[in-house]
Amino acid sequence: MTKTVVYEVEVMFGDCDPAGIVFYPNFSKWMDASSLNFFRQCGVPPWRELLRTRGIVGTPLVEAHVRFFRPASYGDRLQVHTHVGEWRHKVFIHQHTIRRGDELICEGSETRAFVIHPPDEPDRIKAIPVPADVRALCTDDQ
Repeated sequence: MTKTVVYEVEVMFGDCDPAGIVFYPNFSKWMDASSLNFFRQCGVPPWRELLRTRGIVGTPLVEAHVRFFRPASYGDRLQVHTHVGEWRHKVFIHQHTIRRGDELICEGSETRAFVIHPPDEPDRIKAIPVPADVRALCTDDQ
């Protein structure tokens, strides 16, 4: 089972539309931030270090889905609960649940891949198999 990490967000006035409701792309921004925070909290080295030592650029987004249940507004404190729902050979699915305390605000999933710059095409990125050591750091049963 993978670890679950919680990333907290305080909704600011500028995160909202004129009606005072969080503008929907901000949820994707917070899920993206929670994805990076997940790896940091699991002990994965920063991307710049992985780029230098192993050529791993990061985990760009391949696909995203979001489902909204309740609105949020400025002044709210939201918790983004993130875990890996599925590890595949070259991609993984990050599952995000955004709550305001016990109240479910939205759920989302992101399909991401670990990528490198291929030596023969340094301007491109290429997915690589999920590194076993990174997967182990993100799993509870170590």
